[in-house]
Amino acid sequence: MRHLVSVATALVACAVPGAVHAQTRCTETTRFDPPLRVLRCTDGLSLESEQAADLRPVDRDRDGHLEGAEIGGRAVLVTLPPRSRPRRGGFQILTPHAIASVRGTVYAVDVTAAKTAVFVARGRVAVARRNVPAVSVTLSPGEGVDVDADQAPLEVRRWPQERVRGLLERFGR
Repeated sequence: MRHLVSVATALVACAVPGAVHAQTRCTETTRFDPPLRVLRCTDGLSLESEQAADLRPVDRDRDGHLEGAEIGGRAVLVTLPPRSRPRRGGFQILTPHAIASVRGTVYAVDVTAAKTAVFVARGRVAVARRNVPAVSVTLSPGEGVDVDADQAPLEVRRWPQERVRGLLERFGR
């Protein structure tokens, strides 16, 4: 795996990207190989999303630190160093199917119309169905979970190397 690039995003209604960055202390850059939108925040949070991803940063209290991000499709790689400023309630990625909450980790979230897949490279991530946030599973490094519209219990699995490689290659890893 290549060295992870830190990226960050702010979840705000971002009609004017410059305003978002001023409020959140985040900067956005573009990578071309592979094509990624990279958001880096001064507190160490980074978000790398595929260029076609529908990613919206969230800074509800407008204190300049993101509480999470909402993604409607495609994939995002989240890097949240343990030394970063603690966030009340942790950092969350919200998808149509799932909520992935975390501190001090590196994980990827891949969203399609049918499901959300969450994989943890480092740290631990709690994942719950969006419509039942009180019932969650916790993923450790090398583990993933697929969340769809089915209401069956979430099943944590160790992902095969081929699946991990396929997801992380989308971020140049």
